[in-house]
Amino acid sequence: MYWIYITGLILAMLPMMAVTAYTENSENRIHLEVQKRLASGEKTNRLIDQQSPYLLQHAFNPVDWYPWGEEAFSRARKENKPIFLSIGYSTCHWCHVMAHESFENPEIAAILNNWFISIKVDREERPDIDQMYMAATQAMTGSGGWPMSVFLLPDGSPFYAGTYFPPKSVGNRPGFGDLLGAIHTAWQENKEKITETADRLVTALNTGNIPSDSSIKTDVLERGYSLLEKSYDSKRGGFGQAPKFPRPVIFSFLFSYYAATGESRARDIALATLHKMAAGGMYDQLGGGFHRYSVDDRWFVPHFEKMLYDQAQLVNSYLDGFLITGDKEYSRIAREILDYTLRDMHDPAGGFYSAEDADSDNPYTLGEHGEGAFYLWTKEDIDNQLGQRAAGIFNKRYGVKDDGNVDQDPMQEFTGRNILYLARTDEEVTAGLNQDGQEIIKSLAASKKELFKSRRQRRRPHLDDKVITAWNGMMIGALARAGTALNDPRMLAEAVRTATFIEKTLYNPATRTLLRRYRKQQAGLTGQLDDHSYLVSGLLELYQANHDPKWLRWSMDLTQRQIELFWNETGGFFFDSATDPSIKIRMRDRYDGAEPAGNSVAVHNLIRLGQLYNKPEWLQMARRLMGSFSETINQYPPSLPLMLAAWQYIDSKASQIVIAGKRDAEDTKAMLRVAYRYFAPNRLILLADGEENQLFLADNLPFMENVKPMGGKATAYVCSDFTCKMPVTDPMDLKQQLDEQNQ
Repeated sequence: MYWIYITGLILAMLPMMAVTAYTENSENRIHLEVQKRLASGEKTNRLIDQQSPYLLQHAFNPVDWYPWGEEAFSRARKENKPIFLSIGYSTCHWCHVMAHESFENPEIAAILNNWFISIKVDREERPDIDQMYMAATQAMTGSGGWPMSVFLLPDGSPFYAGTYFPPKSVGNRPGFGDLLGAIHTAWQENKEKITETADRLVTALNTGNIPSDSSIKTDVLERGYSLLEKSYDSKRGGFGQAPKFPRPVIFSFLFSYYAATGESRARDIALATLHKMAAGGMYDQLGGGFHRYSVDDRWFVPHFEKMLYDQAQLVNSYLDGFLITGDKEYSRIAREILDYTLRDMHDPAGGFYSAEDADSDNPYTLGEHGEGAFYLWTKEDIDNQLGQRAAGIFNKRYGVKDDGNVDQDPMQEFTGRNILYLARTDEEVTAGLNQDGQEIIKSLAASKKELFKSRRQRRRPHLDDKVITAWNGMMIGALARAGTALNDPRMLAEAVRTATFIEKTLYNPATRTLLRRYRKQQAGLTGQLDDHSYLVSGLLELYQANHDPKWLRWSMDLTQRQIELFWNETGGFFFDSATDPSIKIRMRDRYDGAEPAGNSVAVHNLIRLGQLYNKPEWLQMARRLMGSFSETINQYPPSLPLMLAAWQYIDSKASQIVIAGKRDAEDTKAMLRVAYRYFAPNRLILLADGEENQLFLADNLPFMENVKPMGGKATAYVCSDFTCKMPVTDPMDLKQQLDEQNQ
């Protein structure tokens, strides 16, 4: 490979001989004091006019940063200089380590300013840019992460890449200053080879858009389940070894596989993992919400960052667990996650913020700052606040120790501190203390409330307050499902509020344009595939929850626009990014990771909309889309578990429950409550209200014209492919029919 040659060429000019790529690691709280620094007269660069919190963090660097755009590329071409591209996000620890060490260093800044054109990108605002250059970084180094450091030709083609670089060479890690010197020398002496390398790399990256010419094998579902089952940690839950990330798409597949096949082991390993996750330190035991991942294999020591997309997806996972088992522990976790997001990540205008940082101020030592400090406790503090008796109960339950409870702490970040986790069950605490069980439960609840109140007095971690359309689409769906599964009107109202906010602030109906980001009363940036597909998915959940046809109409319009903007007719898939001449390659994600691939979500949307609108061409598009990923699916099915879940149902008959009755009548609500209490991932729940909603559905589904209440009572029709069982007017009869169908 030519880029291997260029890598060797550049490294030969360095005093050290290897680049170590850092993956996403611990985060650092960032103090956004822009106004204060402006008032003090500090010099700024071009990033001061940006909305991104991440870009604003670098607005006072001595580096002559450009935001992504033609101005930077034009100057690079004019001056014949390579481009240094730095990509990160506002709650990224190593991004800010590199910023402090290198980008705030006048000597290194001078090198960048003299020899390079420097561009800074927020990966959360521009996932299209991040996606292409991450693929290039992984191709060149074998791994990736943030900060991403990529060197480009003036036309944007990458020729060298890495992640975090220390300012000076240490051990076998080249220093950033030395690296810049080596690349400058290579640019002066070997520009032709560098250009050839970049051209070949771009050509190689383009091969990812060549569709598969094979068919999806008949055994992919069984192999997908088998591979996950084999990687399952039967002792601690989860899949594989440390670090362990929550990957909710795996739960979606396992629960769907269980529903379709009756394979109880698939259900059980998903449920057990959800249970272990919620018992560990990765779950905020006082305030609700999940941290990003666990650095160990038992979900105990987390990376303390909290991301909105994790919260939204895990709400759905725990709701699934509740609907399947009826166990209220799963519904409790779902409620607590939503309570956290509504309390701490909610924009007053109606949207949800992106993330909270991992690092925060140490509440016990003024001026110190560290990983998870906001969430950590000393035993002495707990004892003083709760009193001896209550503290004794609480400490047993949550594993609090005199000298701290983190045994493996190589960076000495948790010395003398405790991470709260469920060390013992309520029953074990009761047995150990030989006290009345109900009194102990009351004591624990009061102690949690008291410590949460105390923690609220601490300075919170940095909040990335930009609103991302895609992640808010996830939240709309999670809130809508919680509203129905938990019979909680407040959650449903919040789903409507969020959808209304997106519609009013981030969508232009005249041009059918969806934007990606909102912050400080400003909306901007072109919506990408995930913005469209995630939002449509959320709107479809919202429609089935409140049966307002406006949400179904909007989901249809967004999907039609999505096809116009992203569909690759030749390949039979959606590009992840909108057309942008400044980006060399439009790519497609072939992995359902922390966030599901946009194509995986789009498949589910096409299937549901194809059924609701009686559009067989959309069902065929969904089938073709999945086929274009056949090579990836056949090679390793767990790469795309959400797409596997769709493949599982593409040939099955659509399932519907139609409730005929007045929209707000109590008997209609009673029927809907029964319908919503079943886990059925392939089922649509529709309302025949005799008014606008029913007339709207009947335009495409003639069956709906004749669905009516019987004897003046709300009536339920349990249907398969719109062929229905005998209608029933008693909720218990509906329950019996659904019990039989689910057996």
